[in-house]
Amino acid sequence: MSHGKVIQVDNPVIFKALVSSGPVVVDFFATWCGPCKAVAPVVGKFSETYTGVKFLQVDVDKARSIAQEHQIRAMPTFVLYKDGKPLDKRVVGGNMKELEEGIKSIIA
Repeated sequence: MSHGKVIQVDNPVIFKALVSSGPVVVDFFATWCGPCKAVAPVVGKFSETYTGVKFLQVDVDKARSIAQEHQIRAMPTFVLYKDGKPLDKRVVGGNMKELEEGIKSIIA
């Protein structure tokens, strides 16, 4: 699997496999969501900076079951995983400073 780019996932089985190990950032977004578009370039930059982290994008309209399982209520929502476990603390909205702090916490 290549790093340094964001992988779009809409299959729950593939999603589970991808989040099962290592540090992972999941960006729950919607194509119609303005703030999601606004933060996308920053998330892309993070994926190049933090090459040891997997960055996944989940379109909540295409992957309803994954979004429901994570109880996503607002876009964008970033769920961070470490070794297969989602952190309790998630980043809701476009706070990129908070997201970067979260990324640093899962690679520590």
